[in-house]
Amino acid sequence: MPRQTRLTLGLVGGDSCSDNEAKLAFETGRQIARAGAVLVCGGGAGVMEAGCSGAKTASGVTLGVMAGEGPDSSPPNAHLDFVLYTGLGQGRNQIVVLSADAVIAIGGEWGTLSEIAIAKKYGIPVVLLNSWSVEGPHGQGLDDLARAASAKEAVAKAIRLAQGSEPGVE
Repeated sequence: MPRQTRLTLGLVGGDSCSDNEAKLAFETGRQIARAGAVLVCGGGAGVMEAGCSGAKTASGVTLGVMAGEGPDSSPPNAHLDFVLYTGLGQGRNQIVVLSADAVIAIGGEWGTLSEIAIAKKYGIPVVLLNSWSVEGPHGQGLDDLARAASAKEAVAKAIRLAQGSEPGVE
């Protein structure tokens, strides 16, 4: 069940990404906005910037949780409505995830994997879109998380999972 009146969907992914990942992120951001949800992300370039750009084309609301202490340390992307400077470096990943009712991961680097792990640890639903697959030393992994083949499917699954209307994949 969402923790506030407006659904918040986290969009996580690398600050550098392929053209395909950027297109997926743009469309995911657009779908998040069309659903009336707030897009929360790390506020930087790559997947985050593409997603925020897509959200803004559909008049969406975007929030960037920045790793640095101010705009000189790490400039936010131009498509953010709200910017939160944390000074926490990669620790900001936890804020991004815990601020979301569900998280959509696109592609990604090590920081993205940490955000997926934080979401899994705290029971926040995750939908993987062209993202990580991992197996741990005891056979545990990410293959029990929801996966999507398109941005539209990822957002729809994330909303259903956040609202508790779709059984978890776990």
